[in-house]
Amino acid sequence: MPEAGAARTAALAERLLDALPQTQCTRCGYPDCAAYARAVAAGEAAINQCPPGGAEGIARLAALTGQPVIPLSPDHGEEGPRSLAVIDEAWCIGCTLCLKACPTDAIVGGNKRMHTVIEPYCTGCELCIPVCPVDCISLENASGERTGWAAWSVREAEQARARYAFHRQRQARDGAEQAARLEAKAAAKLADLPAHSRHTDPAVLEQKRRIIEAALAKARERRKT
Repeated sequence: MPEAGAARTAALAERLLDALPQTQCTRCGYPDCAAYARAVAAGEAAINQCPPGGAEGIARLAALTGQPVIPLSPDHGEEGPRSLAVIDEAWCIGCTLCLKACPTDAIVGGNKRMHTVIEPYCTGCELCIPVCPVDCISLENASGERTGWAAWSVREAEQARARYAFHRQRQARDGAEQAARLEAKAAAKLADLPAHSRHTDPAVLEQKRRIIEAALAKARERRKT
């Protein structure tokens, strides 16, 4: 039955997710560890695309899928020590782009204020590096000669997974709140359009009304999905 096959694939995806280091680095080619686990479970991705997991990670995925152990794909990176992001506070301009990029909310700071990294929460994902406009973020070796799962622990992986889940919930909440504010602002303009426009031409005002009504209709439709 198709339902039974889908259930088996979903269950396998959960077990595969448990075996990943939860860095959420996207080097596997997927937006997060969960998406990669689902792709492997569905046979859409190979088991050797996770550099942070390294050789041991591949062995774990091989055991769960029944596939043979293969070398790490060089197209996705190399196994290495765990990294820690460090911000040069003298160069930081407080743009907040790294805050938005960090999947575990390991970077704190305000707009136009100095940012800093909370070390225990950093997974070394490197996603903050390319978004920094002044190149004030560097990576330091946080595990010495230990690489892959030897540089990572189950406790750290569980913490990273929990923080990523909270990060996504916060993003969804913030997005919903922003959408609600914009919708309320648009509704207020629609209620008294002449007072919110420099135009007095009835035809122009009617055109604006139609545009705002269409935008509000789309916003309400998105909330239903």
